[in-house]
Amino acid sequence: MRWFAILLFLWTHFDHAAFAQADAGDCLLRYASLYHVPAEFVAAIIDVESDWNPRAISNKGAVGLMQLMPATARRFGALQPFEIDQNIAAGTRYLAFLISEFHGDLRLVAAAYYAGDFWIGRRQLHYRNSDVTAYVLSVRRHYMQRKYAAALPSRRQHP
Repeated sequence: MRWFAILLFLWTHFDHAAFAQADAGDCLLRYASLYHVPAEFVAAIIDVESDWNPRAISNKGAVGLMQLMPATARRFGALQPFEIDQNIAAGTRYLAFLISEFHGDLRLVAAAYYAGDFWIGRRQLHYRNSDVTAYVLSVRRHYMQRKYAAALPSRRQHP
């Protein structure tokens, strides 16, 4: 019985992540284009935030693929933030807002996405927090992997 529970858990997690990534691909490309945000950057945020689990809930209350806080989800138009389309639309709109606020500096955008635009906006890169630094480096690594993989036709990743 214990093995069955473990297998059920693994199947459920990987099944949702695989389907979410497939379903989210079109949404991601559509909203990235609409809001002028690099698709690889949106995908990198999802990689780090939820590992493509649309049912992810953080210990702080962030939800869905892009791990939106409830107030941020509402602010950017997601009334049902667990819904993949709404989550990606709101998350990408938020990224577009941050890109505008931080003049295209994706390091600051990633830091603000993680820690909140108020904190990063006031302190810029002087915000020395090991969690924020680790997050920014992780997003950057995923972004660069996706960006350069997209340039190689034989090794292209999903969005």
